[in-house]
Amino acid sequence: MVEKIVIIGSGPAGLSAAIYASREGFDPLVIAGSSGGGQLELTTTVENFPGFPDGVQGPDLVNKMKMQAERFGTRFVYEDLSDVDFASRPLKAVAGGKTYEADSIIIATGANAKNLGIDSENRYIGKGVSTCGTCDGPFFKNKNVIVVGGGDTAMEDANFITKFADTVTIVHRREEFKASKIMQEKVFSNKKIKIIWNSEVTEILGKDRVEAVKLRNIKSGEIKDMPIDGVFVAIGHAPNTKMFNGKLKLDPEGYIITKDEVLTDIEGVYIAGDVADKIYRQAVTASASGVKCALRAREYLIDLYYKKEKKNPV
Repeated sequence: MVEKIVIIGSGPAGLSAAIYASREGFDPLVIAGSSGGGQLELTTTVENFPGFPDGVQGPDLVNKMKMQAERFGTRFVYEDLSDVDFASRPLKAVAGGKTYEADSIIIATGANAKNLGIDSENRYIGKGVSTCGTCDGPFFKNKNVIVVGGGDTAMEDANFITKFADTVTIVHRREEFKASKIMQEKVFSNKKIKIIWNSEVTEILGKDRVEAVKLRNIKSGEIKDMPIDGVFVAIGHAPNTKMFNGKLKLDPEGYIITKDEVLTDIEGVYIAGDVADKIYRQAVTASASGVKCALRAREYLIDLYYKKEKKNPV
């Protein structure tokens, strides 16, 4: 059986594509992965997704989107993608040892925030540890937080969080930032931002929530405890594109290169969400790109089926 649309990924980008594609009658198949849900599964309260005035838990939002897609006929396979073949028709995606053939494929595999690599980090995700300053900054009103990193993302997060927190301390492993000059100037001129150079977080401490961190000075080796209310990890993101290396064009950071927002050089292959977006990385922008992919796929399939069989694909 050749699917009309296969969607790889089940975060807000993939699920939004599924809602639109299934409502159009294309009966899409979603390769959701063994865990599914994307980064929202690790998010507690989401307050900036339209339609939820009181906020919504990340896993609840994912589940509601999934139920909405299923209502219109979307099918889910909870297996991890292992390979793709875009060199011949039909297009192919392999998951769980099975090959799925498709006229069109929407890739929405997302990106994962790089972590500090310490055991206590995962324990406090959603309990004072965050990887998104623009998402979670408002939860730290009148608190004291640290931002770990030295690039543009760390600078942007630190400046944004000062709108809410009493103090923001940037902790950086080196004695100078790698961020752009203008972003550094904004940080240096912000009186609410402090900087600790040549240091790294070796442990996060607390009972039910973050209460302190252990900082190690890389030059002296000295370790000290720093009381703190929140830890924002801003050391970059890694797009989930391993399976597409050599199959699609990737930039030096591994993000899929698109044209006209969601198109690739391969007809019928579309890109949605954080797997290509290194700028916004928001649930709502990922959702919007998923919708664009579904609409583009619709146009492609209608044209394809008229050429082949002189009829609509649904």
